[in-house]
Amino acid sequence: MPPLTPPHVGTVPGSLSQRAHWAGGPGAISLLMAKTLARPDLISLAAGFADYESLPVEPTGLALDRIWSDGALVRAALQYGTTIGYPPLREAILDRMLQADHATAADLRISLDQVVLTAGSNQLLYLVGDVLLDPGDIVLCGSPSYFVYLATLANLGGRTVGVATDANGLMPEAVDEELARLEARGELPRVKAVYVTSYYDNPTGSTLPEDRRAALVEIVQRWSRRQRIYLIEDAAYRELRYYGEDVPSLRSFDPAGDTVVAVGSFSKSYSPGVRVGWGILPERLLGPVLAEKGNLDFGSPSFNQVLMATVLREGLYEGHVARLREGYRVKVDAILAAAEEFLSPIRGVSWIRPAGGLYLWLRLPEGIDTGLAGPLFSRAVDEGVLYVPGQDCFPREGCPREKNHLRLSFGIQCAESIRRGMQALGRAVSATL
Repeated sequence: MPPLTPPHVGTVPGSLSQRAHWAGGPGAISLLMAKTLARPDLISLAAGFADYESLPVEPTGLALDRIWSDGALVRAALQYGTTIGYPPLREAILDRMLQADHATAADLRISLDQVVLTAGSNQLLYLVGDVLLDPGDIVLCGSPSYFVYLATLANLGGRTVGVATDANGLMPEAVDEELARLEARGELPRVKAVYVTSYYDNPTGSTLPEDRRAALVEIVQRWSRRQRIYLIEDAAYRELRYYGEDVPSLRSFDPAGDTVVAVGSFSKSYSPGVRVGWGILPERLLGPVLAEKGNLDFGSPSFNQVLMATVLREGLYEGHVARLREGYRVKVDAILAAAEEFLSPIRGVSWIRPAGGLYLWLRLPEGIDTGLAGPLFSRAVDEGVLYVPGQDCFPREGCPREKNHLRLSFGIQCAESIRRGMQALGRAVSATL
């Protein structure tokens, strides 16, 4: 493993801050979006957008009617709120999580005061990272992992160390071994967190089994000898389950409530435009996160929070999620069938079969570079399809960054477009080989 050093150390020219330097230039997603706009004929299996046809137009209209019929409620929606967020929505989120985990607030030592609302879950992830990390501090992540969060950590001056994964997600024994290596190198005090997308991972689609969840919590607690190491659970996709049974959250394996930072969002299960995310924080993090959040925004938009609280209170949410699952189940079946038809005949191609979420993770034969500058990407564009290069999903350190993977999203395309896109991808891979 290469020496662990802070990212981008050096003098920043001009008047910009070091963090502006760490943020870097336009990333892969910006370039992919530009490609999409320039070529509207392309079938994009890249962007993880919600399905346009399934956006909750009718439920949102009904909720707005309820809000507009209540003078006190509409004024609350149009006024400043509190930094921590709208109480009825926080109560609903806590109740839903406890019901899903078949637990009580007493079982998990959770109070309403620990539930924080943010403008999307990415804001919560950023705030937690900012209060935990000094430049050069470490977060362990799956290899691969959610590339937007990897960029967030780099922007904060953090170091991302990749840990081995398989078809069932992050491997607890690999986390244990990496922490032992870091201790031997004198780096353990710099480890502040372990990050995991626990349901239908972005990018791999994998879901952590129950035994791994318990093991991860135990490992992180055992290694929190000199300072607290937090386990950040990103559960943004929990509601998007198409097959199998739900699994209790990582937070449910932390009855003391001092290890797991639970992060969720309504962006995937309801509407990304509403931008409501949430977190259930250990008490030690609550004050610092709220202090920083208050300095940034005085509280996330009240209107969005009142809207989501009304959607939940009026019983409009469950029906929408059920319809969403039905629609996405057709799409995941379509992309898996197309992968079998057009990619399985190609030797060395494999994928993880997702039971939910929005993504399919492909492994291609060794030697194929899926990057933007590689031969496959340009060939795929010529054939009429876009994907996300997998190498952008690997942390900077730890496990080697592999170049022969790619991420596909089936969220915005219809089943027939998915099939045609996969057929085009199959042609591109064959031609590249």
